[in-house]
Amino acid sequence: MNKKIKVALAGLGSRGKDTYAKAAKLFPDKMEIVAIADIDTAKVQEVAREYHVPSQACFSSAEEMLAQDRLADVMFITTQDRQHVGHAIPALRKGYHLLLEKPISPNLDECRELVKVAKECERRVVICHVLRYTPIYSKLKEVIDSGAVGEIVSVMSIENVGWWHQAHSFVRGNWRNSDTTSPMILQKCCHDMDLLLWLTGKICKSVSSFGSTYLFNKEHAPEGAAKRCLDGCKAKTDCPFDAEKIYMNHKKIGLRSGNTKWPLDVLTLHPTEESVMEAIRTGPYGRCVYYCDNNVVDHQVVNLNMTDGSTISHTMCAFTATGSRYAKFMGTKGEIAADMTANTLKITEFGKETETVDISRLATDFSGHGGGDNRMVEEFLDMIIEGTEPDSRTTSVECSVESHYCALAAEESRLKGGAVVEIEPMRYHLE
Repeated sequence: MNKKIKVALAGLGSRGKDTYAKAAKLFPDKMEIVAIADIDTAKVQEVAREYHVPSQACFSSAEEMLAQDRLADVMFITTQDRQHVGHAIPALRKGYHLLLEKPISPNLDECRELVKVAKECERRVVICHVLRYTPIYSKLKEVIDSGAVGEIVSVMSIENVGWWHQAHSFVRGNWRNSDTTSPMILQKCCHDMDLLLWLTGKICKSVSSFGSTYLFNKEHAPEGAAKRCLDGCKAKTDCPFDAEKIYMNHKKIGLRSGNTKWPLDVLTLHPTEESVMEAIRTGPYGRCVYYCDNNVVDHQVVNLNMTDGSTISHTMCAFTATGSRYAKFMGTKGEIAADMTANTLKITEFGKETETVDISRLATDFSGHGGGDNRMVEEFLDMIIEGTEPDSRTTSVECSVESHYCALAAEESRLKGGAVVEIEPMRYHLE
């Protein structure tokens, strides 16, 4: 298929509107947005103007768009977690290739069904595990595969969610409640589960996990806390989670510091002093973090027992100063420390001096998940244009479900008090 790819975009949230749509500007010779859908008419109108999408190709829902004959070569599906498979399967049956936002689904049967339908329809389905495409993890994969530190025996990994990100996305925001979205370990950490499996080249045998909602509940509300931050809260002065402090005054993301992008554009389409304050005053992002309808955990540890006897431990924690990832890979001939904040790899072969690889010297684009977003979309487009088979980095749906098995097993284990959960019974075996 040697032509520009026509894309139908289902879902105009932060990822759809502000990340994947912009690929049409970054790669204008490879991609054109020809149809869009979202329940928010203001977003539809804005994206239509920006990308010159005709009104007859603008829809009020993904379902409405999917009721039409096939409108494009590819559909980017960036709707909410529990809608993904319900949109993906009819899209496949209409002949679309798919770029599907993670996670696939919190429902194991839906994950299996998507694998089956993608195979039946002979369509490409790539899941957005964007961290595989970042310079740091691409280089880390190269070093591990070179054998420099031998066979990986143990891995220690942590995702620092960040205190304000937890409050924004997982206490006040769209992913706060697993009954309407996904468990935290799947929604936030299927990236990590995927990375750990891909980097080590290993298969998980069994999982155990512990975690809870330690802080963000009414039992921990400080004295005098109001249900909303601007409703005369007497705990406001000493509360780091105060919405005005985060969205207006934070040195990095606050409006008064000059930011008008994420996360402020989640509160209001065009952030201004007036619109952000109004969103804090009346919307979900102005609620007290101790009185929200959240139930996802704010900390969790996961232990993975691999089929070859090696082990991996992963920690997800909200209570960190910054959002970042760090991991230590311990092998039979040495160790590697991967620090996404410092953007370095420290490689120590036993008996030798440590070598530090400065990842900032290996690339120029570190925007969007450390540079992964743009690279993933471009490689996906190239695969469709050229008609090539997925390479070892591509997260096909068959590959991605392994990370989902691990995350769903971890959540099952957590709910069962840390009981060991075997992975093999969860797998879908293609006939």
